Amino acid sequence: MVERDREFVEFVEGAGAALRRTAFLVSGDRHRADDVVQDALYKLYLAWPKVRRVSNPFAYARRMVVNAAYDGKRRPWRREVTIADVPDQAGYDDFAAGHAERDEVLAALQALGPRQRACVVLRYYEDLSVEQTAEILGCSTGTVKSQAARGLDTLRRAIDQRRASRAL
Repeated sequence: MVERDREFVEFVEGAGAALRRTAFLVSGDRHRADDVVQDALYKLYLAWPKVRRVSNPFAYARRMVVNAAYDGKRRPWRREVTIADVPDQAGYDDFAAGHAERDEVLAALQALGPRQRACVVLRYYEDLSVEQTAEILGCSTGTVKSQAARGLDTLRRAIDQRRASRAL
């Protein structure tokens, strides 16, 4: 195996799971997240000779993943085509209480717009600073602050509404 390939494989083994989690949280779909990460890693591999010299290749890869997940939602020709028959899905009753709360948060997260969702995921799940989030999303720090605040407010209201409706 060539040195370049070995380094890339090591990078993917170390960063792959984190990139998939970020892609899932931004896109809201596990299959879409896998596609986004695969596309990003393909592009990253092609650029690996340049990227491996960057001080933080993970940040570079994460930006590629977030941009791809975010960008795919805006382009209608990349959207999935709906089908008439919905495949069988497990109900939420199958999950333990901890998973139910997690699913509740994920469902509320999907109700956010793509920009707010990306800001919330990067700021509070990835624990990035406002500046790092702004750099990844290519926007101002003020936009990150406002979108994150609005996103958190929307999440709180959505979760409160779900809990109130279950209490009835």
